[in-house]
Amino acid sequence: MARRAGADTYPARLRKSVHRARVALRKSGVDYFRGDGSDWIALAGLLLTVPAITCATLFNAVWCSPAALVLPIVAGGLLLRPASLLGLYATAATALIVESVALGPFGDGPARVTPGIVLVVAACGFFGLVLAQFRARVGVPWRRGGTMLFDLRERIRVQSALPRLPQGWHREMALRPAGGQSFSGDFVVAARTNGGRTLEAVLTDVSGKGMDAGSRALLLSGAFGGLLGSLPPHGFLPAANGYLLRQDWDEGFATSIHLVLDLDSGDYELLSAGHPPALQLHSGSGQWEEKAAEGPLLGVYDGAEFDAVKGSLAPGDVLMLFTDGLVEASDRDIAEGIDRLTGEADRYVATGFEGAAWHLIEACAKDVNDDRALLLLSRRS
Repeated sequence: MARRAGADTYPARLRKSVHRARVALRKSGVDYFRGDGSDWIALAGLLLTVPAITCATLFNAVWCSPAALVLPIVAGGLLLRPASLLGLYATAATALIVESVALGPFGDGPARVTPGIVLVVAACGFFGLVLAQFRARVGVPWRRGGTMLFDLRERIRVQSALPRLPQGWHREMALRPAGGQSFSGDFVVAARTNGGRTLEAVLTDVSGKGMDAGSRALLLSGAFGGLLGSLPPHGFLPAANGYLLRQDWDEGFATSIHLVLDLDSGDYELLSAGHPPALQLHSGSGQWEEKAAEGPLLGVYDGAEFDAVKGSLAPGDVLMLFTDGLVEASDRDIAEGIDRLTGEADRYVATGFEGAAWHLIEACAKDVNDDRALLLLSRRS
């Protein structure tokens, strides 16, 4: 009874009310940031800012110029929906009229509402309205747009993660988009199939580069990830080719190389769709061998056939898969690029190629304006 009486006291009810208001305000703020809530909070704040700026201008127009009204207008262009933005503009226009009447003709001194100030405020309002209408048409507010791009980038990164391999194997992958961007037309999908005894990895280079190819790479990486392991190894590239043909893109082609590796024996098969050859280092001879499979580009014509090339990784051997951005450039052909790549890779033989993938891209194609990707697999001695 005493506990119930304590819960019904005025301070307890006040604390509950404050807690509910705080939770509601926090939820409203989170929804607003996500783009799911109303913009009344931002509108109310900006509407209060306009008279505050007007009062400051009337009090001291030298330190608070009439042009300061562009501040809430610019903020409104980023925060508000078009309908709310028109209300803010009407308030700002009213404030500008009040300032011009109170301060007198612009010829009486510099701290006046001049035609130039009116044009600047109107121009900022016009561009703010254009931005707001664009966001409304796309359906993604600016607060959520950056989060969506970050989420897309993380999805590509997660889909390109390589599965953990059993003891005795080392794998690593490095990806570097063109121009220092966050999105790339190169991607990797990989999975352990056949009860975990087989590693299947697909390295793909979508036509284009950077942001232009990033959206198509995201779509293809999801589709390829669903196909990998769901079909027999020799059926993957024909299915991927059919998928690209159904998209009917203007730049609908891609190159791809599919590795099927038996983790028990080290035997592997490579199937290629117009992709640069793989490179294998034979630990016994210390020589690099090109493994070039035959096959057309993905998305060019239906009924394409892809011939496999076989090989085996002995203890100490290394296999590298890469995209053309790593070995091709305007001033050198692919043969010269491969020679440079193998020469740089020889430096990591003694260290077991730990961390070599990223450093090889840095050494061979640091300033190349193209997407670059390198997948490296080595079998421990």
